Amino acid sequence: MNTTMKECGVIDPFVARRLGKRLDDIAMALVLIMTGVLWLVPKAMFPEGTWLAGLGLILLGLNAARRIRGIKTSGFGIVAGLIAAAAGIGRIFGLALPIIPALLIVLGAVLVVKAATARGNTEDGSGAL
Repeated sequence: MNTTMKECGVIDPFVARRLGKRLDDIAMALVLIMTGVLWLVPKAMFPEGTWLAGLGLILLGLNAARRIRGIKTSGFGIVAGLIAAAAGIGRIFGLALPIIPALLIVLGAVLVVKAATARGNTEDGSGAL
Protein backbone atom coordinates (compact mmCIF):
# COMPACT_ATOMS: atom_id res chain seq x y z
CA MET A 1 0.00 0.00 0.00
CA ASN A 2 1.61 3.21 -1.15
CA THR A 3 0.04 6.20 0.60
CA THR A 4 1.45 9.65 1.02
CA MET A 5 1.65 11.52 4.29
CA LYS A 6 -1.08 13.91 3.12
CA GLU A 7 -3.46 11.01 2.42
CA CYS A 8 -2.91 9.74 5.96
CA GLY A 9 -3.71 13.16 7.41
CA VAL A 10 -0.12 13.75 8.57
CA ILE A 11 1.59 16.91 7.37
CA ASP A 12 5.34 17.36 7.42
CA PRO A 13 6.09 20.08 10.03
CA PHE A 14 8.38 21.92 7.59
CA VAL A 15 5.68 21.97 4.91
CA ALA A 16 3.07 23.04 7.46
CA ARG A 17 5.25 25.95 8.62
CA ARG A 18 5.82 27.11 5.05
CA LEU A 19 2.13 26.87 4.20
CA GLY A 20 1.16 28.61 7.44
CA LYS A 21 3.59 31.42 6.66
CA ARG A 22 2.14 31.74 3.17
CA LEU A 23 -1.40 31.93 4.54
CA ASP A 24 -0.31 34.55 7.11
CA ASP A 25 1.31 36.60 4.33
CA ILE A 26 -1.87 36.44 2.22
CA ALA A 27 -3.97 37.57 5.19
CA MET A 28 -1.61 40.49 5.89
CA ALA A 29 -1.72 41.48 2.22
CA LEU A 30 -5.53 41.44 2.32
CA VAL A 31 -5.54 43.68 5.41
CA LEU A 32 -3.20 46.14 3.67
CA ILE A 33 -5.28 46.14 0.47
CA MET A 34 -8.51 46.63 2.43
CA THR A 35 -6.97 49.49 4.42
CA GLY A 36 -5.70 51.21 1.27
CA VAL A 37 -9.03 50.86 -0.51
CA LEU A 38 -10.96 52.21 2.46
CA TRP A 39 -8.62 55.22 2.67
CA LEU A 40 -9.01 55.97 -1.05
CA VAL A 41 -12.79 55.78 -1.42
CA PRO A 42 -15.07 58.50 -0.07
CA LYS A 43 -15.97 57.99 3.59
CA ALA A 44 -19.69 58.05 2.78
CA MET A 45 -19.31 54.95 0.59
CA PHE A 46 -18.70 52.55 3.50
CA PRO A 47 -20.26 52.77 6.97
CA GLU A 48 -18.16 53.19 10.10
CA GLY A 49 -17.00 49.80 11.32
CA THR A 50 -16.29 48.37 7.87
CA TRP A 51 -12.56 48.07 8.55
CA LEU A 52 -13.10 46.23 11.85
CA ALA A 53 -15.64 43.88 10.29
CA GLY A 54 -13.28 43.22 7.37
CA LEU A 55 -10.36 42.56 9.70
CA GLY A 56 -12.46 40.11 11.69
CA LEU A 57 -13.54 38.26 8.56
CA ILE A 58 -9.94 38.07 7.30
CA LEU A 59 -8.72 36.65 10.62
CA LEU A 60 -11.55 34.12 10.75
CA GLY A 61 -10.94 33.20 7.09
CA LEU A 62 -7.23 32.73 7.78
CA ASN A 63 -7.97 30.31 10.62
CA ALA A 64 -10.58 28.50 8.53
CA ALA A 65 -8.01 28.04 5.75
CA ARG A 66 -5.48 26.78 8.31
CA ARG A 67 -8.02 24.30 9.69
CA ILE A 68 -8.97 23.04 6.21
CA ARG A 69 -5.29 22.52 5.35
CA GLY A 70 -4.65 20.64 8.60
CA ILE A 71 -2.45 23.35 10.10
CA LYS A 72 -2.71 24.42 13.73
CA THR A 73 -5.09 27.35 14.16
CA SER A 74 -4.51 30.33 16.41
CA GLY A 75 -6.87 30.61 19.35
CA PHE A 76 -5.89 34.26 19.72
CA GLY A 77 -6.60 34.88 16.02
CA ILE A 78 -10.03 33.30 16.27
CA VAL A 79 -10.96 35.31 19.38
CA ALA A 80 -9.56 38.53 17.90
CA GLY A 81 -11.43 37.85 14.65
CA LEU A 82 -14.70 37.26 16.46
CA ILE A 83 -14.28 40.41 18.54
CA ALA A 84 -13.30 42.55 15.56
CA ALA A 85 -16.17 41.21 13.45
CA ALA A 86 -18.68 41.74 16.26
CA ALA A 87 -17.42 45.27 16.96
CA GLY A 88 -17.42 46.18 13.26
CA ILE A 89 -20.86 44.77 12.57
CA GLY A 90 -22.15 46.49 15.70
CA ARG A 91 -20.81 49.83 14.48
CA ILE A 92 -22.25 49.28 11.01
CA PHE A 93 -25.70 48.81 12.53
CA GLY A 94 -25.20 51.66 15.01
CA LEU A 95 -24.99 49.48 18.09
CA ALA A 96 -22.59 50.30 20.90
CA LEU A 97 -21.50 46.83 21.91
CA PRO A 98 -19.64 46.57 25.23
CA ILE A 99 -16.71 44.76 23.62
CA ILE A 100 -13.99 45.63 26.15
CA PRO A 101 -15.99 44.64 29.27
CA ALA A 102 -17.11 41.44 27.55
CA LEU A 103 -13.53 40.69 26.53
CA LEU A 104 -12.31 41.16 30.10
CA ILE A 105 -15.00 38.82 31.41
CA VAL A 106 -14.15 36.15 28.83
CA LEU A 107 -10.41 36.43 29.46
CA GLY A 108 -10.96 36.20 33.23
CA ALA A 109 -13.18 33.14 32.81
CA VAL A 110 -10.59 31.47 30.57
CA LEU A 111 -7.86 32.10 33.15
CA VAL A 112 -10.03 30.67 35.94
CA VAL A 113 -10.86 27.55 33.94
CA LYS A 114 -7.23 27.12 32.88
CA ALA A 115 -6.00 27.46 36.48
CA ALA A 116 -8.71 25.14 37.82
CA THR A 117 -8.03 22.40 35.28
CA ALA A 118 -4.23 22.64 35.24
CA ARG A 119 -2.31 19.65 36.46
CA GLY A 120 0.54 21.51 38.04
CA ASN A 121 3.18 20.26 40.38
CA THR A 122 2.13 20.34 44.01
CA GLU A 123 4.23 19.63 47.05
CA ASP A 124 2.93 16.08 47.39
CA GLY A 125 3.30 15.46 43.63
CA SER A 126 -0.35 14.46 43.22
CA GLY A 127 -1.32 17.39 41.00
CA ALA A 128 -4.47 17.94 43.07
CA LEU A 129 -5.50 21.22 44.63
